Amino acid sequence: MRRLLTVLSTAVLAAVGLTPVASAAGDDDITAALATIPGLTVVKEDPAPTGYRFFELTFTQPADHRHPDGPKFDQRYTLLHRDFSAPTVAFTSGYNVSLAPNRSEPTRIVDGNQLSMEYRYFTPSRPQPANWSRDLTIWQAAADEHAAAQAFKKIYPGKWLATGGSKGGMTATYFRRFFPDDVNGTIPYVAPNDVIDPIDKYNRFLANVGDPACRASLKAIQRDALKRRDQLGELAKADAAHKAYTFTTVGSIDESLEISVIDSYFAFWQYQPASACASIPKPGAPGADVWAWFEQVESLNTYSDQELEPFVPYYYQAAVQLGSPEAYDSYLRDLLRYPGTDVPSTFVPASVKLPRFDYLAMPDVDFWVKAHGRQLLFVYGSNDPWGAEPFELGYGSRDSYRYFVPGGNHGSTIAQLPAAQAAEATATIRRWAGLPAASSRSLASVAAPAGFPDFDANQVMADRPRL
Repeated sequence: MRRLLTVLSTAVLAAVGLTPVASAAGDDDITAALATIPGLTVVKEDPAPTGYRFFELTFTQPADHRHPDGPKFDQRYTLLHRDFSAPTVAFTSGYNVSLAPNRSEPTRIVDGNQLSMEYRYFTPSRPQPANWSRDLTIWQAAADEHAAAQAFKKIYPGKWLATGGSKGGMTATYFRRFFPDDVNGTIPYVAPNDVIDPIDKYNRFLANVGDPACRASLKAIQRDALKRRDQLGELAKADAAHKAYTFTTVGSIDESLEISVIDSYFAFWQYQPASACASIPKPGAPGADVWAWFEQVESLNTYSDQELEPFVPYYYQAAVQLGSPEAYDSYLRDLLRYPGTDVPSTFVPASVKLPRFDYLAMPDVDFWVKAHGRQLLFVYGSNDPWGAEPFELGYGSRDSYRYFVPGGNHGSTIAQLPAAQAAEATATIRRWAGLPAASSRSLASVAAPAGFPDFDANQVMADRPRL
């Protein structure tokens, strides 16, 4: 089962040609201002580009927001501070928070401050003892972001935006659904909307995405890998021994290999450009070459306990609220030893008990977007399988937009849109932030301010969790 991308690509995103400026307030003012926020702790200040200050923080949250006087936990945040009067962007990956001073695309577009949140239950932001069924819901996570936004508005009184990519884009949407007045605009990237549907749109998408010859090549190497699972299994065992991997949660290294092979088709379209079709090995290629290709697309040891452990909160949520695609494996059925196991519950340890699936959570959000959503701007990639079931705007949506990057994958951004659409989306975001229209220069031609990491989509994907 595919994991969602956790980090929003920030390549070629500087949209407006602005350069960072030092805070209008004195250098010490942000430290003093942070000290006034109850429950906030400055863990440390890290180096930041000129004109910015970057802090690692913790913010005390209730384990259960319905009982704010009950048990608490410390949630990790980071703050990239530019100016008290600048717009502020609330960013979340939906997973762990990055401890590097990266800027999301909306933060670059508005040249603002950025408050980044670690999603609850991703360590170390986990209540103890952990009550998964009570505390790990989309509403509880939205309430975390609400509490933080309200606290930081005391020092950042300007316009606020919310954003995130993939699971972070879903999180930004849920935040807006439950607390619609907290921000002035929401920009979710590549955010799936897994509403229960009698037709699995993911599998229909996967059957038609890209070039027919590329799809055939992918299916051929998958079948070849399963026919040669003993040979590839020996390579997987050697890799697992070297890395001290175990496979208690999924059951065996062989089951991990099988699920990884199934997922490789989805993973290829999720992360690879269409040009990578040329690199797909032919059936019968040397085992080392086939192994190396899977390492680039979907490691055959993806589902070891050690690889799964950081992402158990995601799989838990997929199993109880978020939903997930069906496995795309009908053409592999005659070669499968563990049919039906490529589902979220397979990747949750037995020690974490799963309640019944909440069939109302996603339809509720879907209805809200269509009937009441406002100031929403969704970005998808046309080749990204997670865009097979996107959020849709409806009769009640106001001042809201949706874009698809032609040929884009799960790292799609506004900067990759056709120029007219990119300019339109940029102007919308700046309007929501209370700023004048952007420069007419091309998005891709504006260099990022000096000192920020220059991540591109491939670098982000190399460090991704795989769903």
